Order: sequence, then structure tokens, then C-alpha cells
Amino acid sequence: MLGNLEPEESLFWDEESLMDQVQSTIDKLGWDPNDDIVVEIGGTVVSGIHQGEDYNKKWATPFGVRKYNKDAFVIISNNSRRDLTKSQPMDREHKPHHSNNEETNDTAASSSDTESDVSDGGV
Repeated sequence: MLGNLEPEESLFWDEESLMDQVQSTIDKLGWDPNDDIVVEIGGTVVSGIHQGEDYNKKWATPFGVRKYNKDAFVIISNNSRRDLTKSQPMDREHKPHHSNNEETNDTAASSSDTESDVSDGGV
């Protein structure tokens, strides 16, 4: 029936429903059913400002209250496959292809060449 969504008509449980799409995506990614899969909500904000007793309740949110944005989204992450190893130092000496001193000298030389070309009439 249009305009009336009964529990048995839920979009989440129909054929090729949202839940089927999520399961299909998990299968494509090769995630194991025993992995630590977490579902979270993104696009939220928690008030971090302590309001006084007489704050404007229409515009200000009390401290610690979570609000969900209109464009909030669902995050499905696999914590079993996250790489939480820290950065490691390089196993060699860091030698950039160019140093700041060379770049400064090259820039100064090219700008003086340009100035002399302009003063010579571009010849």
C-alpha cells in the first residue's frame, strides 16, 4: 500500500533490500563473518559548550547533547583488517631531490635574468 509502510513492508527486508546490498558488499570485500565489523553513524555533532541557566533553547544545545545532521551517514568498518601499526623511521638517510638552498639560488638567478631581459627590451 502506498503511503503506509507496515513492518512486513519494510524496505530493509524486501528482495534485494538494503540489507541484501550490505551483505553483497561485504561478500565482495572478502570479509570473514568472524571479523570485528562495526556499524557507526557519521555526520553528528556533540555540543561542547556549557550553557548558562538562561540560554536560548531554540538556538543553543546543552552540553554533551548529540545532534544528527540531515545528511548523517552509516559507516560499516572492519576493525579486524585495520592496519594500526605506527609509522616506522626510514631505513636510509633522508636526502631530498632538491634542497631549499638550491631552490632559493635558482629562483633568484632566474628572476635576475628575467629582469635583465626586460631592461634590454626583451633581446
